[in-house]
Parts: sequence; C-alpha cells; structure tokens
Amino acid sequence: MATAKSKTIEMGLGYSYVSQPGNQSKRLGLQGADASFTIGFSRLGITADVGYARASNVLDTGRHSTVLSYLAGPVFHHTVHRSFDSYVHVLVGGAKVSGPLLTNGGTILLGGWTTGYAWAVGGGVEYWATDSMAIRTGADYLRTSFYDSSLRVRGQGNLRTTAAVLYYFGKPSRGQRRLAPH
Repeated sequence: MATAKSKTIEMGLGYSYVSQPGNQSKRLGLQGADASFTIGFSRLGITADVGYARASNVLDTGRHSTVLSYLAGPVFHHTVHRSFDSYVHVLVGGAKVSGPLLTNGGTILLGGWTTGYAWAVGGGVEYWATDSMAIRTGADYLRTSFYDSSLRVRGQGNLRTTAAVLYYFGKPSRGQRRLAPH
C-alpha cells in the first residue's frame, strides 16, 4: 500500500489520566489536560506533548499531587485506513512531579517536588470524525522521578491514558495521509 507524501500539521487537546505510584503500595489517580502538536510526513512525524494531571487531598492532607510533563519525539502511524489510524510513539523530555510524602517513620511531609528527565512509550488509535478532525485515544508508559518513603529520588512507572480531539491544518487533511482507494 502506498501512502501520500505530503506534510501534515496537527494540533490536539484533550483529557489525561495518570496512574502514579503512591504511598503504601497504593496507586494514585491524577486527572488533567494534554496538548500535542505534530508535524508529519506520510506515516512518520515529530510530536511535542505537554500534559498536566492533578489529584486532590492526597493522604488526607488537603494538599494535591501533580505531574507536569513536557515531551517530544517520533510518531509512526503503522495502520492507515479511511476512518482510523493507529500509531506508536517514543517521547523524551522532562517532568515536574510534586505532592505530599509519607516517610518510613510515618511522618507526612506536605510539599515535595522533583524536576527531571522523563520519557514515554505508547500508542493508540485516531478515529476520523471529519476531513480535518479526529478523536484520539492512547495509552503510554510514562517514566518520571519522585521521592520514595526513605526520601531518595527514584524512578517511577506511571500509566498515562489520553483522549483528545485533533485538528489537522490544511485541506483536505484526511486525504493527505490516507491511502488512495483500498
């Protein structure tokens, strides 16, 4: 199957859910927004992604936990059809993670934060609603860093899911990345 060779520009805005390791072997669910910008050529592109997710009243402290990620990297659309695409991406960049901490001694510290290297690997599907708009759902393994209960900064594995509305600039946007007749 041959694909078109034209350039596409897309912008997406949507909802993000991050399942983050919490204290005492429990996971913490953070919710927020995700924005992306991609420049693509046929099936391959470069994307920039900014996500912010937050959970309120963590450890019954009245304080919140947040993850702010800023990532970029290649995206590959491996399945391209008239009404949907599937994609995989590898993103690298940074993240700021903050929130209350429960120490080994049982003390709760109200305001820890770290800023450091982050990366994500994942994929998803895009369903075309119109020639220039699509709905994307995806899931990533998001690697960030935060303090453990002994107050050491450690890597943490997060699961991030997203749902976004995409807008493709230029006309006809869908036809630029689509196959000719199947």
